[in-house]
Amino acid sequence: MPMDFGIPHLFAYLIAAIHTLGVFAAVHAVLTVRTAQGAIAWALSLFFMPYLTLLPYLVFGRSRFDAYIKARRLADQEMHRAMAALDWRPWVEEALAAREAPAYQRLRALSRLVRMPCLANNRVRLLIDGEAAFAAIFAALANARQVILLQFFIIRDDVLGRRLQELLLQRAAAGVQVYLLYDGIGSHALPRPYTERLRAGGVNIRAFPTHGGLFNRFQLNFRNHRKIVVVDGECGFLGGLNVGDEYLGHRPPLAPWRDTHVEVSGPVVACLQESFAADWFWASQQLPPLLLPAIYPNEGMLCQVIDSGPADNLETCSLLFTETILSARERVWITSPYFIPDEALFAALRLAVLRGVDVRILLPARPDHRVVYAASSLYAFEALRAGIRVFRYQPGFLHQKVMLIDREVATIGSANLDNRSFRLNFEITLLTLDSQFAAEVEQMLIEDFEQSRELLAADRKNLHRLQQLAMRVARLISPIL
Repeated sequence: MPMDFGIPHLFAYLIAAIHTLGVFAAVHAVLTVRTAQGAIAWALSLFFMPYLTLLPYLVFGRSRFDAYIKARRLADQEMHRAMAALDWRPWVEEALAAREAPAYQRLRALSRLVRMPCLANNRVRLLIDGEAAFAAIFAALANARQVILLQFFIIRDDVLGRRLQELLLQRAAAGVQVYLLYDGIGSHALPRPYTERLRAGGVNIRAFPTHGGLFNRFQLNFRNHRKIVVVDGECGFLGGLNVGDEYLGHRPPLAPWRDTHVEVSGPVVACLQESFAADWFWASQQLPPLLLPAIYPNEGMLCQVIDSGPADNLETCSLLFTETILSARERVWITSPYFIPDEALFAALRLAVLRGVDVRILLPARPDHRVVYAASSLYAFEALRAGIRVFRYQPGFLHQKVMLIDREVATIGSANLDNRSFRLNFEITLLTLDSQFAAEVEQMLIEDFEQSRELLAADRKNLHRLQQLAMRVARLISPIL
């Protein structure tokens, strides 16, 4: 009797095939995904929801992580060999002074964890929100004489983006060498005419790539989330701001936008250049021009640049936060748009509470990504139950990534408190050890707390069951967000 291959039967075969592929993909995830949390998240979702997760796993989960790490490490080694002839690290006195400082000795793991040294004699200026940050950045760019290095995760073709474009074209026309690196996924909406006009005007411009394979062309992992600006090797900028009108607070419903950047000068600017050089070399197989001032200041604060990424020998970003929290004796104040900590970081926060440390987490009250917000909310309530004070910033969206430890240590950078920043993205953070600068950061955060609402135990009780279920489902997939 001939077999019936009607539509119902074909539909049944299709369902069976999808489930079979889901099972194979789940096994593949268990065997290849780097972390236990990520493997469990992928395996469960592939097994129970293959219709929704099979295609995303092929694009996002099929990362060829080991091959990518090997390729990036080889490129970094080649880049450092090319830099060896430049006598690039003339900071012996600054490094020795930093190493002997009592505040830095409490962070003893950093000297082995971080590739670049802690350096003395730096100056740092706090730039609160987009207007202040971009006014300072544009002023520095307008005065550039030799070389401009810029790197952003997002660049938009809007009012702010076109202001940057015009300024870079002017400096290139004046003979300044301009190098611009943007992330190919973060800036996916950037139109070709924008980049072509820059290139035609003499700007060296590249998109940060993910190499290798058909699916990896659409790879959302291994994104370059750093924000770096260096002008003439003398001053630099880093922090949480990208180039777009929303970062100036001009786009509802997230406006006003709350963010923090810093301006730095001194020996640590060379570390910013070195981080940029590694990323530019990965994108172009060439080194950009690197400049060192003739002299450095003979006074200033201790600073350390921590550039982290998926090719590190250790999980630099996660361990940085964990080490600094474990060093705290008085307070740990953290502000982040996303709060999805790994087990080690959450344990460090709980231990700080048990030591009597004042632990506070400041989070946004408005979501920009609803699934991430739901997962963050569940972790926020767990933190509240552990004795951590949790606040929701009320005026607008909070995007700053700032941490204050005791009376001297502060960090400001691009890294969020989530798995993507800890293990999948390239990030950059500035750690400062200075009581006066820490006091400025303290005052900034006090003003943020005053505009926030503290979560209470009653807030958890008032959640609907559907909200609780959504938060737990979001937490299940949080390692892959």
